[in-house]
Amino acid sequence: MKRKITGALVGWKDSRNRKPLIVNGARQIGKTYIINEFGNTYFSNLVYINLETNPVIREVFEGNIEPSYLIQRLESHTEQRIIAGETLLFLDEIQASERALTSLKYFCEQAPQYHIVAAGSLLGVAVNREKYSFPVGKVEEANMYPFDFEEFLWALGREKLVEMIREHYARLEPLPETIHKLALELYNHYCIVGGMPEVITDFLQSNSFLTIKNPQAKIVNEYIADMAKYADPATSVKIKACYDSIPAQLAKENRKFQYKIVQKGGTATIFGVAIDWLQQAGIILKCQKIEQGFIPIKAYQYFPDFKLYMSDVGMLTMLSGFPPQMILNSIETNNIFMGAIAENYVAQAFIANSIPLHYWKSEETAEIDFVFQDNVDVIPVEVKKGLRTRSGSMALFTKKYNSPYAIRISQKNFGFENNIKSVPLYAVFCIENG
Repeated sequence: MKRKITGALVGWKDSRNRKPLIVNGARQIGKTYIINEFGNTYFSNLVYINLETNPVIREVFEGNIEPSYLIQRLESHTEQRIIAGETLLFLDEIQASERALTSLKYFCEQAPQYHIVAAGSLLGVAVNREKYSFPVGKVEEANMYPFDFEEFLWALGREKLVEMIREHYARLEPLPETIHKLALELYNHYCIVGGMPEVITDFLQSNSFLTIKNPQAKIVNEYIADMAKYADPATSVKIKACYDSIPAQLAKENRKFQYKIVQKGGTATIFGVAIDWLQQAGIILKCQKIEQGFIPIKAYQYFPDFKLYMSDVGMLTMLSGFPPQMILNSIETNNIFMGAIAENYVAQAFIANSIPLHYWKSEETAEIDFVFQDNVDVIPVEVKKGLRTRSGSMALFTKKYNSPYAIRISQKNFGFENNIKSVPLYAVFCIENG
């Protein structure tokens, strides 16, 4: 399946100042598949080593980690030549070996001619837990996420539709109504299926929204197993409680995360570490409140208030038990959770495009779902689940902070009126910051 990160991998391969590369991301998002495909396509040969499942090679890294010695030993164990400039050495699940992580520093300093990629689903969690010596400044890092909607359309063979969406976004010119409705229907499918490769593969094979529940449940079980494996028992319970509470947090009109929903009497002191764990594991997305819409917006963050989203909208739909038929129904409803699904989808799309997640709330009741910095401008973004788009908060924010334009995401077609860009839900992948 075609993924956007392949372009970044090719750029890394061809860079003159290349360092060992670490690809970060949650479990089951396709890191191993895409790096193996990259290695097989762009190199003469690929040497793949899984440090979690191969204790013998883990032992190799416990001794001498000088690059020339390691290359010799790894060649012996894998029975494959590792040739600078021709071989991709892929160290998967590198969090399982502290010394393998440390060895990347010496490859950077002593043997930069080798192409080395490492991946770790829980690298952030493992590094913090074990206090590993992370090779700061000696590696490059790339973040990988579940399929965004554009990649989902590619997987469905809808490349022409993607081109049309991008063309009409650039001009803010409405798509033909039949195409618009088709794109909205596929957006609805994505909200149920989500962006996990195994789930998408199952959907492509079965063309059924019923069978995908099995691979989705499997992924959740793997997350829960990791909570027990990479945290002490008391913290593991708190991590799972926070994770399980997210659908309830988003079901509220006010989606600010509330500790009391996790547990009566809950506080940041009790659950703060659990939330950090989920975020570092790539399982959730954190949207931080800002108090002012000035440049730079990070300077105006209010850390006690934030919203949490699932890193994959399909997992949110499944965990919440929200009926797929209500998403597929073309009739607009007043169900609050439909709005939560749309917001989660936008958060996922923004993160995939490297747009940091922030929202704004006034001292009164006005609130903007997302706010991002576009060069020297602060842009407010409102998300509406359907066609009803009236809101006073956007006008208030735009006037107060002199935003040159605002973005309204909804089921409406492309358009531009009163300095508001109308962006259909299916076109969020087109939004980028400067």
